[in-house]
Amino acid sequence: MFENLTQRLGGAFSFLKGNAELTPENVEEGLRAVRAALLEADVHFKVARDFTERVRARVVGERVLKGVEASQQFVHACHEELVELMGPEDARLEFAKSGPTVILMAGLQGAGKTTTCAKLAKLLKERHQRRPLLVAADVKRPAAVEQLRVLGAKIGVPVFHVENSSAPEVCARGLEHAKQGGHDVVILDTAGRLHVDAEMMAEVADVARRTQPHNQVLVVDAMTGQDAVKSAQAFHEKLALTGVILTKLDGDARGGAALSIKSIVGRPILFAGIGEKIDDLDAFFPKRMAGRILGMGDVVGLVETAASKISEAEAQASFEKMVLGDFTLEDMLEQLRMIKRLGPLKKVLSMMPGMGQLGDLDKLVDDKRFARMEALFTSMTREERLRPDLIDMSRRRRIARGAGQDPNAVGELLKSFQGMKRMMKEMNRLGLGAKFGAKAKQESLRAMSPTGELAGPPDAGGGMFGGLGGLGGLGGLFGGGPKLPGGMGGLGGNPFGGLGMPARPMGSSPTRKSGSKRKKDKRKKRR
Repeated sequence: MFENLTQRLGGAFSFLKGNAELTPENVEEGLRAVRAALLEADVHFKVARDFTERVRARVVGERVLKGVEASQQFVHACHEELVELMGPEDARLEFAKSGPTVILMAGLQGAGKTTTCAKLAKLLKERHQRRPLLVAADVKRPAAVEQLRVLGAKIGVPVFHVENSSAPEVCARGLEHAKQGGHDVVILDTAGRLHVDAEMMAEVADVARRTQPHNQVLVVDAMTGQDAVKSAQAFHEKLALTGVILTKLDGDARGGAALSIKSIVGRPILFAGIGEKIDDLDAFFPKRMAGRILGMGDVVGLVETAASKISEAEAQASFEKMVLGDFTLEDMLEQLRMIKRLGPLKKVLSMMPGMGQLGDLDKLVDDKRFARMEALFTSMTREERLRPDLIDMSRRRRIARGAGQDPNAVGELLKSFQGMKRMMKEMNRLGLGAKFGAKAKQESLRAMSPTGELAGPPDAGGGMFGGLGGLGGLGGLFGGGPKLPGGMGGLGGNPFGGLGMPARPMGSSPTRKSGSKRKKDKRKKRR
């Protein structure tokens, strides 16, 4: 959603590159470009104006710190103001001290309110160990009740509804049912309309009066731009909202609603819907979102995603596989499936620093390629995946037929595999050196393992993100591997941390032997 804004802001910051200091003239030039970028992203004009004024107050006359470029200080000021614009950082739902917490969900039709109710129930159940009850009170839209029942069954959360009753009556009886059934959270799915009208507002206000909700949350479609801000204002006047949930943040709209809504309505963004799947709802962190908008990525979010999708044992086995150098097509298939678990590749890349500057990720990333590669893998026998050298031309044709692809696709896959093996060999040379024997490597791995044992046998699956499709080194960056010298891979002082490898062989000198020294060692061995 923020790709165009990220690129435009990057262009605005380029005005200041090479300047020794921040002056009123060059700051004004940069601010004009920032203001234009915000307005093009459909940010409310008052918000854009106030934002640039606050940035100006931060940077004009500011002394440039030693070793820090003027443009970097300007970016830092923009980052701080973006966090303030979308904050506060600690916005969250309010939970009742006794009895069930009532969350009233309101919004216009088409914003994804019913689906968001189920997503929120799943998040509260799995991450916060709550016992939610969904109340289907959207009696206006056909099949809304059935939709919520289907979603509730999918996530294992009960759904309450009373036939031929008004929405306020359904919600009031649902609250009583929750108290009797021991539920500690009640999520009320109220009716929406295509636009704000008096009947809908009266009904929602009546629901609020009868249930006294602790949280009155508005579900807003981020792709509707300034219309989302206007509807939020109308709801807030009637309901006194406590927060907002933005849906469809993975869409291709300009993102102005996300930047405008808190400033205009005065209520924080609590959660963001980032996909169509039932678990695609995340807590909204202004600092992380500001980093992504400015092209700094969201490494913390990336680590959390990996930690929730990939077990420590899998990551440990992957690292060991890379070090022991016994990488096969079977491991490459496991690696591919681990990447797919993290979600769409575009989403993963957008969380990596600097990726927002590469342009439209839709043109750079093809998730369908993963599906085609997996089809080739599964068309092979396990023996062929373990011993790629067996794959001759006749086997290539058979594998291609089974996957519905051209034999050249098998050749390309094998070529990629060989490239990955070469890369891992080089990584191994830089890490646990090739002069180490297999036994010495295993002892070093045991020393680094938290349990003191290897995660799996030498032929176990793994191969954590070893470079598939030019993504070399994602394993260490995701933080799933074992603890390494110099900090967690990609985040500490380890120059090879991003590759998930130690900076040098355990217990060895950081410098390599000279050529003459190596020749002397070889002569000694021959003797």
